[in-house]
Amino acid sequence: MSRPAGATYSLRRRLLVGLLVALVAIAALALLDTWREAAQTSDSVSDRVLAGSALAIAERVVVSETGSLEVDIPYVALEMLTSSAQDRVFYRVDGPPGRFITGYEQLPALPTPAQDTTVFGDAVFRGEAIRLATLARSASTGAASIPYVVTVAETTNARSQLARAILFRSALRLSFLVLAATAIIWFAVTISLRPLYRLRNDIATRSPDDLQPIGRNVPTEVRSLVDTLNSFMERLGGAIAGLRNFTGNASHQLRTPMTIMRTQLALAARARTADEARQAVQTADDAVVQAERVLAQLLLMARVEEATSHRLRMEQFVDLAAIAEACVAERVVDADASGIDLGYEGSGPAMLRAEPLLLGEMVRNLVSNALNYAGRGAIVTVRVISGAETRLEVEDNGPGIDASQMAHVRQRFARGNDCKPGAGLGLPVVEEIANLFGGRLALETAPGGRGLLVRVTFSQT
Repeated sequence: MSRPAGATYSLRRRLLVGLLVALVAIAALALLDTWREAAQTSDSVSDRVLAGSALAIAERVVVSETGSLEVDIPYVALEMLTSSAQDRVFYRVDGPPGRFITGYEQLPALPTPAQDTTVFGDAVFRGEAIRLATLARSASTGAASIPYVVTVAETTNARSQLARAILFRSALRLSFLVLAATAIIWFAVTISLRPLYRLRNDIATRSPDDLQPIGRNVPTEVRSLVDTLNSFMERLGGAIAGLRNFTGNASHQLRTPMTIMRTQLALAARARTADEARQAVQTADDAVVQAERVLAQLLLMARVEEATSHRLRMEQFVDLAAIAEACVAERVVDADASGIDLGYEGSGPAMLRAEPLLLGEMVRNLVSNALNYAGRGAIVTVRVISGAETRLEVEDNGPGIDASQMAHVRQRFARGNDCKPGAGLGLPVVEEIANLFGGRLALETAPGGRGLLVRVTFSQT
């Protein structure tokens, strides 16, 4: 049965229960082994007494004048078997060939052992469990020897009591050990869990803005957890910083268009002629278009930053040439309206591991930059070259960028000296997308000494 989502449990209790269950199982096995050893020990001790009694009786067996066997039972031999358990003692002596001489005739007999050998066995006599010892001897007549067998038995009360006493004492010792081990385990688990409690307190008392790595020393088993927390806080800090950067940039970049809109709408409301009102509304509309462009670029930048922070892995192959050709086709009409000759050059497919939407935005940004800054009458060429490295180039013969400004325009919100409207995010967005897919951005003066050549080189394997 699975645990409900969000349910909590005690690690201390789990450790204690797991260790104690194992300890009790081992103690139970130890008790079973102790019982076996106790039974063997009690049998060994009692068997020696039985063997001694049988030998004492056998020593009193003699041959009478008539040639028959006689025995004078030494009662000291039977007294050897007396115990506090009030065990009952039985004996019998048999001559050849199995002729009963004296004792308890109904007492069970064991198979006759070898000469001067004692064997032991268990049986039931008069409804009670008994332990038997049988000794085979022979009496000499001078000319021959007469074999005989002595059997001694006793009930097993003393043996059982001895075994139980040994087991009881062992159980007491094991119980004490289990209780002592429980206390030691509880103490050890408590001490071992203290670093987790301290780690919990450190995190609980932290300020929500404190995303610094946790530097506390922790056990090796918890180190991976702390490293994961530190990695998470690092990613969270990056996400929060990106969000703050986005909101700050959005606030800064949108403030000017919003101010222009409010001003122009106020002028339109106070305009004295229709032409003045239309001019103010047109200026406000241009400010709205600029705000939309800035917001789109900021959102794209945020998406690129998110993909970068998550170490986006692309398993999908996309055709850069097809994407570039489609982007050129989208802007041909706009280019023609601006008096710009926009064209595409390519020799076939150029496959890359990339995310197609981001790759498309990269190409659109490069084409838009070229159309915005090349100027009327310019020629803009987009080309894709496939080989050992895949290259995307956007070349124009417009005014270009001064060599001293090429590093500057690659920074966020930086624009050239022409003061063209824009957010200053086009090339930074292009560079970040290129880096995301293993590309390099390069800016240089176009061949012929006029215009700008933007090259993105991909060296994926």
